[in-house]
Amino acid sequence: MKKNIKGLENLIKFLGLCVQNLIECFKYAFGGNIRFRRIVSQAANISYDSLPISLVIAFISAAVIAIQVSKEFLMTGAESYIGGTIAIVMIREIAPGFVALAIGARAGTAISAEIANMQVTSQVDAIKTLKINPVGYYFTPRIIASAITVPMVVLIAEFVGIMGGMFVSLGTINLNPARYVASVWAWLATKDIYISLLKACIFGALIALVCATKGYETRGGAKEVGTSTTQAAILSTIYMLVADFLINLIFYIA
Repeated sequence: MKKNIKGLENLIKFLGLCVQNLIECFKYAFGGNIRFRRIVSQAANISYDSLPISLVIAFISAAVIAIQVSKEFLMTGAESYIGGTIAIVMIREIAPGFVALAIGARAGTAISAEIANMQVTSQVDAIKTLKINPVGYYFTPRIIASAITVPMVVLIAEFVGIMGGMFVSLGTINLNPARYVASVWAWLATKDIYISLLKACIFGALIALVCATKGYETRGGAKEVGTSTTQAAILSTIYMLVADFLINLIFYIA
């Protein structure tokens, strides 16, 4: 019990550090210190690392959903709902959630390892001697790049997932693609797409912030860098799931 309470306290303290660092990033950004080239470079790294695996995950997820629901819907005469069901599940939850997890596992851990390595090799101290805010300098381009890149990857993943569901439905129960697409258009609302992209933006910024903060707090050597990288992946997943719950609560329940 005491260990659980201690763990919760650590999560709250770390969240406080993240908020402090986010405030520093805002100050840095609005101070006119941002370089567009650094944001583009970080965005390219994130998309290169994460796009292929994100699209594979989206396709497989949609295929599994299609396999699970197709025959059940067919037996009840509700096959016209298959396309809409897959589209809603993909856009509301699967694409933004799974893509964010994939990016956290690939790009997020890379951010944590990079900044942790800078910390233990005194590169951060060198930046401080130049009177440059290291949090703003290292964090801000990565957070902005992630907040921009993740929604783009999610949008592509949603399209791939919906198309994957269509092909699997065609192959398993011979569902006419026209009926599938008609169901997607009938069920899909513009609000769902907006919320999905908002989720992706928040998840992207959160993953970059959490992973960068964990890397920045690293002290020691190579062993500690590895430990921080692992913990960054776990923490970013926890905070992302909490954010997902709150967003769903606000937009779909409240």
